[in-house]
Parts: sequence; structure tokens; C-alpha cells
Amino acid sequence: MIKKASLISTEQLASMLGLSDLRLYDCTTYLEPLPEGSDDPYLAVPGDKTFAAGHIPGADFLDLQGEFSDQSTRLRFMMPSVAQLEAAFGRHGMDASKTIVLYSIGTMMWATRVWWMLRSLGVEAMVLDGGFDKWKAEGRPIEQGAPKVYPPATFKASPRAGLFVDKSAVLAKRGDPSTVIVNALGSQFHRGLEPSRYGRPGRVPGSVNVSAATLVNPDKTLTTLADAEAKFTAQGITRDKNVICYCGGGISATINLFLLSALGYDKLTLYDASMGEWARDTSLPIETD
Repeated sequence: MIKKASLISTEQLASMLGLSDLRLYDCTTYLEPLPEGSDDPYLAVPGDKTFAAGHIPGADFLDLQGEFSDQSTRLRFMMPSVAQLEAAFGRHGMDASKTIVLYSIGTMMWATRVWWMLRSLGVEAMVLDGGFDKWKAEGRPIEQGAPKVYPPATFKASPRAGLFVDKSAVLAKRGDPSTVIVNALGSQFHRGLEPSRYGRPGRVPGSVNVSAATLVNPDKTLTTLADAEAKFTAQGITRDKNVICYCGGGISATINLFLLSALGYDKLTLYDASMGEWARDTSLPIETD
């Protein structure tokens, strides 16, 4: 049985700093706009500069779009091979015996993305509620400069099947009463009311909408489990269903997956390529209001 998602508070993390088995990582990435007419949805920029300017003491930095993504595709943030991830996580001192805590700046979705990746490899991690934003707002200690260099470790994956799916699996599950497909993008994009930077406006036909943005409080912390469950059940997302989440690039949907996991849902998967692939592939159906 997979554990429920684990959220850690700033108070809890503060009490753990300096412990020998703690492995703390900033996972921040920034999405910058490209000139009009560009065929890519955005420029993905690692958050190493903001990390150097200030980070939680003892943290290392993970370049999600670099060594933790598949570099052989134009799609951003795609899961690479297990071997690539074993080597990369091991280089950063991570293995299943460590207490792994992930955080990011501006939004928790970068941390929850790495959490989901690790989960798919059979390794559990915790995510800092509110991320660096809450930590800094509370006046907690901050370091500047280079990342912590943890001793290299042997990261051994125990891959879990089904946590990532491709477009063919999503296509096959459309209309299946045992499955609900969930779009984590904003409602205006789900309904196709605004142009999409991913290509054709709209959604995977038949999918429901629980925007990740509605699951986050103004202070960057996640909403309560009761509020999250109310939002999910209102869209027909129940524990007996197989749940496929998607968004633009397989990032913000991991906030939905994190909260669903925390609520005890266990039939969860992520359409990794999301609308970055679906909207551009004219052989795939799309739906608007």
C-alpha cells in the first residue's frame, strides 16, 4: 500500500535542520514568456539564481528541467529513464533511507512534481507546506550561496507501474465510467475561452476541471483536506474511480495528485505530456464550451 502524501510544516522542518539523515532540496523552476509566434509554450529557467540569493540552510538545488527531465523531446519536464533518475538522485545524496524534504518558491507545484517522480520510483518524500515563501515570511533563517553538497548515495528505484501514462492511455479511458480525467488548468483554459499557449484551446473531451490554483491559499500553503475533498467530489472524483490528472506540462496537476493522495485516494496517475502534447496533436479530439 502506497503511503498517503506527507506535508511538513515550516515549524517541523525548522526543528529538523542539521539532522544527519535530512536531505533538503529546492526544486524551483521559472516559466518565462517567449516572443509571440514562438512554437514553444514558455522558456523553462532553473531557479539557481534565486537559490543563491537565499535558501533554507542546508538545502541542495535540483534542476528539474536539466538532469531530471528527458532531454530527447521538445516537450518540457517529461520523465526520463529510470537509470537517468537513479544516477541523478544518487548524485544529490538521495536514497530511500533518508528523510527527504522538497520545497519550491512561488508555487508548491515544482516540489510536488519531484515528489510524484520519486513516488513513481518507490521512494517517499515530504513537501514543505507554503515552500520558501512561507519560510521567509516567518523570518526563519536563510542562507546564501552555493548548494549543500551531500555525500553521493546509491539510489535504487523500485518503479511503480501506472503512475505516468501517455496519450494513448488517456484516449482509451475517455468515456470509461470507472475513470475520471481531471484538468488542473484554470477554468478559462479548460472551457477554451482563452487562447492556449500549448496549441488548440480546450480540454481532453469529457474531462472535469479542478484547477490547482483553487487548491492553494494566498500564503502559498495548500488548502484544507476538507475543502479539497469537497472540490474533488463536486466533480465526481471519488475513491472508487481511476483518476488521471493533467495540466499544461505535467507540473501543476501534481498539486491535485498530492492532495488526492493525502485524502487516501490511491488509483492515481499523471498524463505526463498533458496539453503540451494533446493540444498540438491534431489527430486527438479536443472539446470547448
